[in-house]
Amino acid sequence: MTASLSHTPSRRAFLRQVAAGSLLTQVPLTLQSQAPRPPKPIRAAQIGTGHAHAAGKWKTLLRSEDFQMVGLTEPDPAWQFHLGKGDYAGAKALEMEAILKDSTIQMVAVESRVEHLLDHAEACLEAGKHIHLDKPAGADWDHFKRVVTLARQQNRRLQMGYMFRYNPAFELCFRAVREGWLGKIFAVEAVMGKKSGDSTRQDLARFEGGTMFELGCHVIDAVVYLLGAPDKVHAFQRQTRSDDGLADNQLAVLEYPDALATVRSALMDVDGFSRRQLVVCGEFGRLEIRPLEPPKVRLTLEKAAGGFDPGVHDIEVENTPRYVKDFQDLAQSIRTGKPLDFGYDHDLVVQETVLRASGMW
Repeated sequence: MTASLSHTPSRRAFLRQVAAGSLLTQVPLTLQSQAPRPPKPIRAAQIGTGHAHAAGKWKTLLRSEDFQMVGLTEPDPAWQFHLGKGDYAGAKALEMEAILKDSTIQMVAVESRVEHLLDHAEACLEAGKHIHLDKPAGADWDHFKRVVTLARQQNRRLQMGYMFRYNPAFELCFRAVREGWLGKIFAVEAVMGKKSGDSTRQDLARFEGGTMFELGCHVIDAVVYLLGAPDKVHAFQRQTRSDDGLADNQLAVLEYPDALATVRSALMDVDGFSRRQLVVCGEFGRLEIRPLEPPKVRLTLEKAAGGFDPGVHDIEVENTPRYVKDFQDLAQSIRTGKPLDFGYDHDLVVQETVLRASGMW
């Protein structure tokens, strides 16, 4: 006796069901290709347009998939001419109070003039915001300590805007030192200069720390990351012009138990970008980054290390745009609670060292 197949649809009936869509619901969801949903962007805003890096930070955040830029405020009337123009065309202008009171805004990039950075950072932290704070962190050491203490107490992220932290060449350098490729470090030499016109010189002359305070701070951040807090800091300042009072030729010597670090910064350095460099010397080798942007790396080894044979190696590294990886780390930290790659204690040591190296302490 032949079993009945009446429950099996005919080919014609099957095709009718497919056409009507009645069988689509029978397809298991596990068979459907589903890409993971990207995390929801973090709502963010920016305070200030007067910082030298303000436009670059704004454009980077606009392009970021991690952040949704709600708007921009410029509390300083002297700088409000930027709003709605140039790099800020299309940006929604907000009042600072509106940013601080909006509980949906989680992160604020503080890009004010240096003299206003700490006041604005403190206001943001008091409002419960995570902050990206551009450098240097003001001239008032006690005020910066209060800001860091507030960030700790509020469990808010405070990310400083030193621009080489996530530079691939610097990341390679940090790894080489951390993993001992170079052996014991005995010297670090850094140069950070450029040729500046009268308007820039007049702007920087507002601070007695001169070019070391404004530019040298970027590489001081790296020296501290490599060697820690110095035992002593010696600051040397020279002025090449008498008309503006700017310390435009500076040298800082940082003493460590087994090492010396030098940082030079000058504002009359012709083609200074090509001479910007970080050189780390150890008992077994040397790593040189020159120029810093786009980065070129030379590694010289006495013996094999890190997968490299003894000898001289010119290493190609990615020329990652400024600020991109900074904000990626900040977003991950906000979402997951992981510590930032550069923490509160590091930032405190850097700020003290910057002030000492600039002759402001």
